[in-house]
Amino acid sequence: DATKLGGLQSSLEGSGSGPNRTREQTHYSKLEKLEAGLARVRAAIREAAQNGSEIADPDYIPRGPMYYNPGSFQRSYLEMEKHFKVFVYEEGEPPLFHDGACKSIYSSEGCFMHLIEAEQPIRTRDPEKAHVFFLPFSVAMMVHYVYAGNYDLSPIKQTVSDYVNVVAMKYPYWNRSLGADHFMLSCHDWGPMTSSSLPYLYNNSIRALCNANTSEGFVPSKDVSLPEINLITGDIKGWIGGPSPSHRHILAFFAGGLHGPIRPILLDHWKNKDSDIQVYEKLPAKMKYHDMMKNSKFCLCPSGYEVASPRIVEAVYAGCVPVLISDYYVPPFSDVLNWKSFSVEVPVSRIPDLKSILMSIPQSQYIRMQRRVLQIRRHFELNSSPKRFDVYHMILHSIWLRRLNVGIHEFI
Repeated sequence: DATKLGGLQSSLEGSGSGPNRTREQTHYSKLEKLEAGLARVRAAIREAAQNGSEIADPDYIPRGPMYYNPGSFQRSYLEMEKHFKVFVYEEGEPPLFHDGACKSIYSSEGCFMHLIEAEQPIRTRDPEKAHVFFLPFSVAMMVHYVYAGNYDLSPIKQTVSDYVNVVAMKYPYWNRSLGADHFMLSCHDWGPMTSSSLPYLYNNSIRALCNANTSEGFVPSKDVSLPEINLITGDIKGWIGGPSPSHRHILAFFAGGLHGPIRPILLDHWKNKDSDIQVYEKLPAKMKYHDMMKNSKFCLCPSGYEVASPRIVEAVYAGCVPVLISDYYVPPFSDVLNWKSFSVEVPVSRIPDLKSILMSIPQSQYIRMQRRVLQIRRHFELNSSPKRFDVYHMILHSIWLRRLNVGIHEFI
């Protein structure tokens, strides 16, 4: 289908821009004008997808099999830069709202929140101009400050429910769309469960989640798969780079704790079993984790208790071809990126066949995959000052695409 951006087809279809009017009626509301603008955007993206055209750009032009449709991706991204506006609700006090950890496994959550709250062209202070509305609560901070133990999430859910009720009573926008043009963002494992505090938040709103598990209600056409980035040092210096394919002497590498149902299977089959498949529960002191990744051809990325793994982004940074070992996981930006062109997907049931699967990939194909990893790396880089096409903007682009899936109408 030439009109689709990866698996996301409905974003280019449109849903109308308001109630019918007679020819004599010439006044259009701000919402109707906003929806009409989105209809023009959908038409432009469809045209780019069908024509395969590209626009000159001094920074970056997406090309190659890493993208399902480079032309439509570029056009949608450029349209986002020109038009997309986000309104951030200002209600709520830190640390539960407007705050988040930026030096932890929840860095994606905290860093996005800090960046979107900064003054920049994409944020608008006028809700009438907004395409989407951000609910700036941090699940990770709520787990730290509100969670009382014993896996009782009711205090966290109640906090989220109360917050949405506050903004719904103060502003007309939540009730106008039943939450469909609102989004939450969470990298905590409990993000999906927290969103179930309100049916409209769970079923209608855009949920940007690291735990993008389709078996737990993640809907790829509505929700956003958030890259999990474990930014322990606060930046990505020293993570980026690695030798050429000919100087990567380890076939596959993994090091990580035994949590979740998949990693015990991986270690049972491969720990201390084969020098080509180097699997560790705890890396020996003489070895450095990122150096091992940079010297490996393939980096094993098994799910833990939840489907996401920070090793996926770490592998991309190191120029190591990711091997996704999970079930029901939707990789980040898979509406745009063709993951099969630069990664290997291995079902959990085939962990015993890991070596034969990887050895069956011809060297020429591996080299192409590794080069593609380097080409798409810019989309996963987290910068303190955002750069075009980086992970911050790709998250926004994913939200932008899902906003294109819906048409909001005023009650008449």
